[in-house]
Amino acid sequence: MDMIVTQGLCKTFKSKGKDKGTGKDAGVEAVRDVDLRVREGEIYGFLGPNGAGKTTTMRMLTTLMAPTRGTATVVGHDLFRESRRIRQDIGYVSQKGGAYEYASGYENLVLQGRLYGLTRAEARDKADRIVLQFDMADYARRIVQTYSGGQRRHVDLGMGVMHDPKLLFLDEPTTGLDPHSRARFWDVIRTLRREGITIFLTTHYLDEADQLCDALCIMDHGRVVAAGSPEELKREVSGDVVEIGLDPANVAQAAGLLEGMGGVCSLETTENSVKLLVESGETVLPAALPRLVQAGIAVARVEMKRPTLDEVFQKVTGRALTEAEIEAAAGGGGAGSGAGSGGGGWT
Repeated sequence: MDMIVTQGLCKTFKSKGKDKGTGKDAGVEAVRDVDLRVREGEIYGFLGPNGAGKTTTMRMLTTLMAPTRGTATVVGHDLFRESRRIRQDIGYVSQKGGAYEYASGYENLVLQGRLYGLTRAEARDKADRIVLQFDMADYARRIVQTYSGGQRRHVDLGMGVMHDPKLLFLDEPTTGLDPHSRARFWDVIRTLRREGITIFLTTHYLDEADQLCDALCIMDHGRVVAAGSPEELKREVSGDVVEIGLDPANVAQAAGLLEGMGGVCSLETTENSVKLLVESGETVLPAALPRLVQAGIAVARVEMKRPTLDEVFQKVTGRALTEAEIEAAAGGGGAGSGAGSGGGGWT
């Protein structure tokens, strides 16, 4: 089952000015003709620089904002006609979270369960299980105001899954966390996926997308500019770089043998190596090395370098995802920061 399918999804905001050509009210297209497909059981990453349209798209998919045009289904429900059913089947954790500061984490969990129709006993039972699952026992009974950033995010995430959603939206879930807290949070996200929850997350951390996501979408200027698995995107942008270390006396001969091989895009030499840009290192290396051995050329070392998501991002958007943007995200409110985690404010 596809958990999210969109076709031509658009959002235009009205502006105060007039279009010079038509004289009509001008509009700003924040999201333009977005096609997405998120499959059941995936962790799906949504990437893009500030202003790319990520937040607007997520707000539409979580029913917090109406699209201007296009079609979409979320958990099999029509986005335009079945918003209430969508809200029952999804969880949403905004960037700032929605926990009440002057209650304990446990009390926040129970309240969230009650808002989704659980009995008091059911809500307490579910909260007890989340406290254990998310390793919150040491602080669950303290008021949220005393929590560290990582502890707050665990409560937010717990609130988002109190009603056992089929699909969980996470908006910049680890922004501002220290590396240890981020790693622990990744483990919890992987556990939720193993339990059958499909996860759709926005992130400014490209290493996070690479480590967690089964599939990615990169947006820029309101449009999807690249989509696929992390490995597919890295391969499409620049392939693999293979460096074969050799005795300097054999470099020219080795270059002659390897140049023009199937899958080799380009070749260059150094004093003691041959560097190949290839479509796929796993395919080229098993053919290249026997060719050298049969010619009596000893191979001293072999290194294969994969492009990074940073390189992919820079290639498709024309700019890097800078630390300044990450810091701005940490200080910003994110999409729907006024709504409770998991949609606690929905009715």
